Amino acid sequence: MTSANLTLTAAAGDRRKTLWTHLLRRATPWLFSLPAIVFVAMFFGYPVVQNIVMSFQEYTTSTFYSGQAPWVGLGNYVTILSSYLFTTTMVNTALFTIGSITFQFVIGLALALFFKRNFPLSGFLRSMLLLPWLLPLIASSAVWKWLLDQESGALNQFLGLFGVPAVPWLVDPTLALAGVIGVNIWLGIPFNVAILYSGLQAVPKELYEAGALDGAVGWRAFRHITWPNIRSVVSVVLVLGVVYTLKVVDIILGLTGGGPANSTQTLATNAYNKSFIEFNFGEGAAISNILIVVSLVFAMVYLYISRREPTE
Repeated sequence: MTSANLTLTAAAGDRRKTLWTHLLRRATPWLFSLPAIVFVAMFFGYPVVQNIVMSFQEYTTSTFYSGQAPWVGLGNYVTILSSYLFTTTMVNTALFTIGSITFQFVIGLALALFFKRNFPLSGFLRSMLLLPWLLPLIASSAVWKWLLDQESGALNQFLGLFGVPAVPWLVDPTLALAGVIGVNIWLGIPFNVAILYSGLQAVPKELYEAGALDGAVGWRAFRHITWPNIRSVVSVVLVLGVVYTLKVVDIILGLTGGGPANSTQTLATNAYNKSFIEFNFGEGAAISNILIVVSLVFAMVYLYISRREPTE
């Protein structure tokens, strides 16, 4: 073999080595991400795809025996969208979500600002505030159902001391949704306080000291220093709160079961009833997909906000 052939062989070997090194560098991030990708595909992607397919089928209890699920196309969606209950569940879902998120955030932010001040037992009180968040939701709803009971509830017993007649918190169609929203607000406040408090702790104290020299104290300090520095945290709290509230089922089922007269029926509870009470899995899947689309809209809003934050 001549020296020219040896040179060409060495050059080809170097090119192959360089190519393999380049490919390995490109593939390394994907190899590290592969376990997470497989997990998401198996436990999130596959169920979502199956749910979408099921929404186009007449999937009932007979399917488990016969294995047959006739294809109905958009039939399930047409049935759901044309149902008188769909408008009610959409309105209830909107009211439940907006009411819960608004009060959870406002009260949570007020408490986070309160606990930001150093005072005796502040750490103990913050830890106690987390208890509603740590309790099982079914247990919490059972306790609140007893507290709000019209006849023997502790709240009506207390109001009775001041001559207030018993209030049908959970059995009156005009009050039931407000009662459920109130319970959900109580359950969601600890999450808001925990996240917002951590955001407030990250604001540099030097900014407040510099702002105080220019007269930025109290409300002006909050408006010009605190709020701009916690906007990214606020967006996370609001979007996660909306997505979580949209899919709330156990609290409503534990308190009212969606009643009375469907006054507390939401998209999530309606999907549950269609699938596990009426055993009409096709229509239940269709409602679930509508709920997924609504959640995706808020997820896209969050991504848009989070990408804009660094450039502002």
